[in-house]
Amino acid sequence: MIDTRYPMRMQMEEESPQRGPETEVLDLPEKDEAEDTPWRVILYDDDIHTFDEVINQLLKALGCSVEKAEEITMKVHNDGKATAFEGSFEECLKVNSVLQEIQLVTEIKG
Repeated sequence: MIDTRYPMRMQMEEESPQRGPETEVLDLPEKDEAEDTPWRVILYDDDIHTFDEVINQLLKALGCSVEKAEEITMKVHNDGKATAFEGSFEECLKVNSVLQEIQLVTEIKG
């Protein structure tokens, strides 16, 4: 009997002379959960870079408006960190590498 209430289920097959002992069959979910999980680039506050340096690097990395870059920079300054970007892992790698060009402190989280 198959339990269809859960994405992963275990099916136990009864022993038969042709098959041998019980066999466990695992059905994996059709879609990988990691594909639905957004990745984030976290930017951390430091005492080295000026506001203008951070804003300019965010403009370069994100292609966002000056207002958005200023908003992210102020959040980092006030809270110690902020999500600078959210997207696929590959996109996060690109944004992260641009931010790190001037040694900004960043982290990619998924």
